Amino acid sequence: MSDLSAQVARWVAAGEQYDVEFKGELRERLNDRDLVEAVVCLANGRGGVLLVGVEDDGTVAGARPRHEAGRTDPLRLQALVANSTQPPLSVTAEVVQVGQKEVLVLRVPDSPRVVGTTRGTYVRRAVAGDGRPTCLPYHAHEMLAHEVDRGAVDWATLSVGGTNWEDLDPLEFERARRLAGASGAAADRLLATLSDREIANALGLMRNDTAVTAGALLLFGKVDAIRDYLPTHDAAFQVLRGLEVQVNDFMPYPLFRLAEEMFARFKARIQEDELQFGLFRVSVATYSETAFREALANALIHRDYTRRGAVHVQWTEDQLEISSPGGFPSGIRLDNLLVAPPHPRSPLLADAFKRIGLVERTGRGINRIFAEQLRLGRSAPDYGRSSGDQVVAVLPGGPANLSITRWVIEQENQQGAPLGLPELQILSELERERRASTGALAHVLQRTDAETRTLLARMVERGWVEARGEGKGRSWHLSAAVYRALEAPSGYVRIRGFEPLQQEQMVLQYVDAHGRISRSQAADLCSLGSEQASRLLRRLAREGKLEAQGERRGTTYVKPGRWKRE
Repeated sequence: MSDLSAQVARWVAAGEQYDVEFKGELRERLNDRDLVEAVVCLANGRGGVLLVGVEDDGTVAGARPRHEAGRTDPLRLQALVANSTQPPLSVTAEVVQVGQKEVLVLRVPDSPRVVGTTRGTYVRRAVAGDGRPTCLPYHAHEMLAHEVDRGAVDWATLSVGGTNWEDLDPLEFERARRLAGASGAAADRLLATLSDREIANALGLMRNDTAVTAGALLLFGKVDAIRDYLPTHDAAFQVLRGLEVQVNDFMPYPLFRLAEEMFARFKARIQEDELQFGLFRVSVATYSETAFREALANALIHRDYTRRGAVHVQWTEDQLEISSPGGFPSGIRLDNLLVAPPHPRSPLLADAFKRIGLVERTGRGINRIFAEQLRLGRSAPDYGRSSGDQVVAVLPGGPANLSITRWVIEQENQQGAPLGLPELQILSELERERRASTGALAHVLQRTDAETRTLLARMVERGWVEARGEGKGRSWHLSAAVYRALEAPSGYVRIRGFEPLQQEQMVLQYVDAHGRISRSQAADLCSLGSEQASRLLRRLAREGKLEAQGERRGTTYVKPGRWKRE
């Protein structure tokens, strides 16, 4: 069986999915029009595979020949799809033998542009109420959201009908000049010297002399014009204490003004602890101003403005939550959030915020949020409640681990540079979990095992981290020097474990008390890896101190002669 045949068998066994569609031909051949519409449906989802010759229940009944001489010509089928779609869609077609039947396999790309048939039919992939994938009519507002989300269209560049230059507020242009001038090297200071129209042109906000774009209205529009022409835009700052709402301010302001209003409310509520550092005192805030600024800017820049809903900043007793309508931009997921290339939903808005100096010019704002949170001795931001409908960033609050903060500041002063985010993540994970494998740390970092091992090796050289065990059983923990700096020297003794003689005595005492011990029990008892525990038990058996019973994974160890007495 070929690789593709085996893959088709796996698709069939798994049943229809969001990106896998079955089309049966048991009763009659699938006509060209229905085939093209099925392709269009997948392209307007996230792409996928169309299997012709597979019934809805997964029965492989076979695909009927579509061309002369009782055969199907894949190249002619590819040409049919390209000639019957607008814009032309390039698919790959193959005929595959599955058992005694032939299945026609069409691989459909995920199109950044909305695709329709040349007859004017537009359908999209969706999940029905029963959880099964289906095809639904594609509405105009959904098409715009599709192209914005995939980067085919920047929503901020679209002209807003009925608006003119008088709908823009001169005070907002003055605000932009002030921000650009005050941000120093972080901004494009040339903007501070330009006129209103020159700023709009420099930021790419004007299509011609009369048309006002959505981006221009968002950044510089008068509040009444924004309410009238951009009803999806709104933002709220809320302070919650239990079920009581103490502050509930909605602000449909242009974005630069909105950012300043949010920052002012943030600063008014922030509290600080003082950390004694040598002869100096260092203030440690409840939340990092940098982390909040970047998280808020991400919500304003990357939200889906084709959807109704507000950006919400909710301040509770133990966390700060920033949410925005729309899921992550295309290509961004929870498992690559820290390492994926920057992919703003609106490059124009992202560029404007960078040039004004409100956000990182490198496009790595998410990394700054994580780094600032960890540097304050708090847990990493949590994006776990994000979905396809909204992005939710939670900054955990509560008391900071000031020992970690003090140690980080000391190391940064010694090396003359801030610690990198991966280093802070590893230190935080090991301080919280005490011990972690290479694979577990790689998952936290969103990097490969090889990259993680290289980073850990550097941290071992600096005396921050120590390794224990070998091969796949190797684990990592903080060094004795770090535990001393954290004022928890006993933690190092507990995590480092016991010497071989102590481990042997612990195992023998366990067997005396419980009659027998397994490999997993020994590993847990002595804080060892699975293979290390096996070696310890086998050595005790060779020395005659224990005897093995059972085979392979069922092996347990008892005192010599016990099984005979039993």
